[in-house]
Amino acid sequence: MRIGFLSLVVVLASLLSGCGYNTFQTADEAVKSAWSEVINQYQRRADLVPNLVSTVQGYASHEREVLTQVTQARAQVGGIQATPELVNDPAAFARFQQAQAGLSSALSRLLVVAENYPQLKADGAFRDLQAQLEGTENRITVARNRYIKAVEAYNVSVRTFPNNLTAMILGYAVKPNFTVDNEKAISTAPKVDFSASPAAAKAAPAGAN
Repeated sequence: MRIGFLSLVVVLASLLSGCGYNTFQTADEAVKSAWSEVINQYQRRADLVPNLVSTVQGYASHEREVLTQVTQARAQVGGIQATPELVNDPAAFARFQQAQAGLSSALSRLLVVAENYPQLKADGAFRDLQAQLEGTENRITVARNRYIKAVEAYNVSVRTFPNNLTAMILGYAVKPNFTVDNEKAISTAPKVDFSASPAAAKAAPAGAN
């Protein structure tokens, strides 16, 4: 009886392996790992925002609209629970994309405004923050690209025959990925080149500090 049971287990394991079960497990873990790195880098960016806003405010406190937009965009990002389950929910994933794109856009506007304040650009704390932001944006791009490739590999395994039969039986579905429009929006890092120029100095408001 025991031998028969063990034989059945071996046969079932072979069938599952041959129908893509093990491939699903490997690909799903790769997606989870890649997603964790995406979240880690986006969180790193979000953590820079309060100090960045505070530093800019010290020199351009009257730029309330732009400063408020950045703060609100960060709040929207923080309001989304970026759990591993989010990658299985297309609607939640779309909201995540929209929030991150909103923060990218707000940061871009903030840095454009900073171009008009030479003293701000010369501030040591601001220069350190801009360097951290630039590095973080680059890491976000790398992490996001790895996630895109991981999801692509997983989705191919779920949709191709005969693996798709196993996927239907076990409830494996394709995962949402970054859309083309969103990819274009968030793959462009905010401009962080703050080399002073005579033109910028002349454009600075008199008495700005």
